Amino acid sequence: MLQRIREGSQGWAAKMIVGAIIVTFALFGAESLVGVFTSGSNDAATVNGESIGKRAVEMQVQRAIRSGQVPPDQERELRKQVIDQLISTELLDQYAEEGGMHLSDAQIDRLIVSRPEFQDSEGNFSQDVFSNRLSQAGYTPLSFRRELRSDMKRQQLQQGIGLSTLVLPGEAKRLQALENQTRDFRYAALTANDLDTPVEVSRDDMQDYYDAHQDQYQRPEQVKIAYVVLDQQEVAQDVDVDEQQLRDAYAEERQDAPREVAHIMVDYGDERSRDEAMTRIEEAQNKLDDGEDFAAVAAEYSDDTASADQGGDLGVINRGFLGEAFDDAAFSLGEGDVSSVVDGGDGLHLIKVTDIDFPSFDEKRDQLAEKVRLDNSSDAFNEQVQALEDQSYAAEDLQSVADELGLEMQTSDWVSRDSVDGVLAEPGVMDAAFSEDVLENGYNSDVLELDDQRRAVVRVTDHRDATTLPLDDVKDQVREATQAVKTRRALEARAQASVEALKKGESVSLDWQSIENATRDGDKAPDGVLRQAFRLPHPDQGSSFGQASTDEGVAVIELTDVRDGDTGNAGDSTQMMTQRLRAQAAIQGLTETLREEADIERH
Repeated sequence: MLQRIREGSQGWAAKMIVGAIIVTFALFGAESLVGVFTSGSNDAATVNGESIGKRAVEMQVQRAIRSGQVPPDQERELRKQVIDQLISTELLDQYAEEGGMHLSDAQIDRLIVSRPEFQDSEGNFSQDVFSNRLSQAGYTPLSFRRELRSDMKRQQLQQGIGLSTLVLPGEAKRLQALENQTRDFRYAALTANDLDTPVEVSRDDMQDYYDAHQDQYQRPEQVKIAYVVLDQQEVAQDVDVDEQQLRDAYAEERQDAPREVAHIMVDYGDERSRDEAMTRIEEAQNKLDDGEDFAAVAAEYSDDTASADQGGDLGVINRGFLGEAFDDAAFSLGEGDVSSVVDGGDGLHLIKVTDIDFPSFDEKRDQLAEKVRLDNSSDAFNEQVQALEDQSYAAEDLQSVADELGLEMQTSDWVSRDSVDGVLAEPGVMDAAFSEDVLENGYNSDVLELDDQRRAVVRVTDHRDATTLPLDDVKDQVREATQAVKTRRALEARAQASVEALKKGESVSLDWQSIENATRDGDKAPDGVLRQAFRLPHPDQGSSFGQASTDEGVAVIELTDVRDGDTGNAGDSTQMMTQRLRAQAAIQGLTETLREEADIERH
């Protein structure tokens, strides 16, 4: 896949797309990483000294529980599994890094702009879609690039191991038979309503559950915060603008507005010299001067085969997409104008601007006024920032600073490092709140730069240490969790008793649901039931019995027949699947070896 990305990056269209992602990241600036990983006392584990943060673990655990994939009473076991998986991932990342696997920034850019989830309805990369999707997922552009880079390195590692495996023809046929296998079975779902009496939860039961799961009832270290925000947008409201400034701003924006362009390109360097290319493009230029249609001349002379048949059309471009020389020419032209010969470094161009789709001055007036007002407010804003620094450093509180500068002091309820939103969730804010000067010494923070237009100062007004919440404070949650565990255990016991009776040939009264010709990826039964039905041994005589967890309880399963699938159409896809399974086994073996050699600490 990466090779195709590299090969596809050579054309003019690809250069325009990649330009979009470069512009996007430039707009975000060099931000602090506030990703899913944290460090220090918030470590869930360390792998060869590298941190796996508790927040990364909890995000995956809570996502699985909210989606219904895992019952709440299995949260503790799920947490262990998530930590194990993150440890394995970190080991593979370290192995890939030590092995010299590398992806350039340009490769990551091209990969991002090719992802459908970041494209608009027309299939083009969209900065707004990209920003919104990352924000919803809790990523910044830089943290997303970091995660994507790690994912791609692991894929490179797995692909390399996969290509080194040898698959025999008989293995592929056997896999095809297993993959296409069908089974007949029936199942009976047991829920809390099937118990003879509802489970009862005593205070002792709750205490036992609470004692065994205290890690679920931790209250992190918390603070209450007072803060003020200085926003240049508000400072700008008191700044005047004149008509000429608006006109100048409009002309500047229109100058750099996206525009539709067409070109005639004549290559040089391989099959012809630059002088030969100049002779050819001058012939094309002479025909344009004689009044011939640009599209017809492009079709006759242009070496850019992708656009020549379309009249040289390159579509809409933005400044920065196609190189400095091309941009300087294209963005100096009016609508309908054709440039003189432009040397783009790999060919000579004649460029025509076919359309500039830009609003009128009156339509842009309000937006221009806001922009000019903001530009004119820079000095006043900087003076306010300096005053904020001076006042907050000297003051014994934050309210007097707010009063002096005409700002609103806002306050939070109890918040932890990770449970904040709005301004407090901005990079660096909670780090400042939990710093020694602010938390322990009671000072106002330094002035924090939230972005180019906003500054903030925070002060801790109250603090409480991390602690395990008393049982009485969480009794409702503990009662619910304890009841769920006891109910599931009671259902599992009843299901096990039913299975044992059925194995002995005894009659058991259950509400059976029959499933015929079930496939591994079918939807005729709940996922857990279907998976367990395909794990049960072949019923050589009679039936095979088992049980499986469901979202609402437990199910009893009776497997009655197994039929191998057709192997006559085993082809490349089956061969690839077999190779992939071999690769997975190799990866598992590698991971186990890395675990044995690694320094792993769980916290």
